Amino acid sequence: MTSSTVSDTQPEGFRRSLGLLDGTMLVAGSMIGSGIFIVSADIVRTTGSAAYLVLVWLISGFMTIAGALSYAEFAAMFPKAGGQYVYLREAWGRLPAFLYGWSFFAVIQTGSIAAVGVAFAKFTAYLVPALGDDNVLLQLGAFRLNAAQLVAIVVVLVLSFINARGVQYGKWIQTGFTLAKIAALLALIAFGLLLGAKTQIWQANWSSVWERSAATPDGLLLALPAAIAVAMVGALFSSDSWHSAASVADEIRNPRRNVGLSLFLGTALVCSLYLIANLMYLAVLPLGDIAHAPADRVGVAAAQAAFGSAGTAGIAVLIMVSTFGCVNGLVLAGARVYYSMARDGLFFAKAGTLNRQGVPGWALAAQALWACVLCLSGRYGDLLDYVILATLIFYVLTIAGLFRLRRTQPGIERPYRAFGYPWLPALYIAFASAIGVSLLIWKPAYTWPGLAIVLLGVPVFYALRAKRP
Repeated sequence: MTSSTVSDTQPEGFRRSLGLLDGTMLVAGSMIGSGIFIVSADIVRTTGSAAYLVLVWLISGFMTIAGALSYAEFAAMFPKAGGQYVYLREAWGRLPAFLYGWSFFAVIQTGSIAAVGVAFAKFTAYLVPALGDDNVLLQLGAFRLNAAQLVAIVVVLVLSFINARGVQYGKWIQTGFTLAKIAALLALIAFGLLLGAKTQIWQANWSSVWERSAATPDGLLLALPAAIAVAMVGALFSSDSWHSAASVADEIRNPRRNVGLSLFLGTALVCSLYLIANLMYLAVLPLGDIAHAPADRVGVAAAQAAFGSAGTAGIAVLIMVSTFGCVNGLVLAGARVYYSMARDGLFFAKAGTLNRQGVPGWALAAQALWACVLCLSGRYGDLLDYVILATLIFYVLTIAGLFRLRRTQPGIERPYRAFGYPWLPALYIAFASAIGVSLLIWKPAYTWPGLAIVLLGVPVFYALRAKRP
């Protein structure tokens, strides 16, 4: 199939059940997990300043929205299931697309599902301590199964089963839980500012706006550009999965319009909430308390400042709602990528089929199985760290594909053209590339193994191609 033949025609069995609200909630719900309640602690430790904390979230928001506006052009050209995999294939060919899909299944999506599922279990343990990771249920040599891992596995399996029953069930969970967590996050921000904000704390946090010694021990500060680049990792991954709506384009009504609009509305909403939440943290907590919040749980510390001891239970429920909805969005969107890969002969053939409910049931099952294995391994966090650079590379390649397709296929129908082209896409590429180079220098223990994981897909690709040209 060539790019010029792509249309709104959907494969037999897919059902256009998702509207603009559903697509927007899929984007927002897949982005909001537990990161916004945690990663600001590490950002402050790394940058050492309130101003740089806000700057990191501003850069992250700019990059996320700029990426969404660029992807909207792809979504209008190729309104097909698979999203980023399809865009890479159309712009650069099958090998780069496969390497993305390989990494996506091996670590990026399944590792995220495992990590967010365990985060759900850990905050559930605030209410039911027996479900925490301290409760070891089984130990066989080096292998340990704790209650949090078991809860995460149950969540993954239940949500995968529900989504296999039809996209409408996944849609109801996604839209309902996303609306609930947006409302709860807004309530946390509002009550934090009303009940917990103190003028003296706000003024103290901003008294030496560019001084980088408030929260980070002397001698541990990186040079400013490197510190910002390293700190960006947490903010970007808290905003990741913003392209989820693109993966389900075959199930969205009027996809040439609604996919791109969902990307923009969802990312703009979440990035605005993230920025306001961090301003609330700075009004409620001294900078040192943000940097050294117990277990990095800044959201819990802010809730305790506003609500007292009841804040812990309240924030635990909020994060449970947030992470449950996030897992559902990741499960729903991820399976459509493997479906598209299988249709190209680059994944298990059965993943390219739809069940009687019109969803890729086999792909959902394969994704759930591997995510559960990663839950059991306990190494999902390390694996996610390893693919930080690879994820940035795939984003850069995809957005660079806009420039390539404008040159190589100028006649293809473009119902929407990327806002701010060529400057916004070029700025995204420049920012992401600078962060990637900085990570290669300052975090080599994670970046180089991550590249190795991606490159392991090369022989797999050629083996699959030999089997099915």
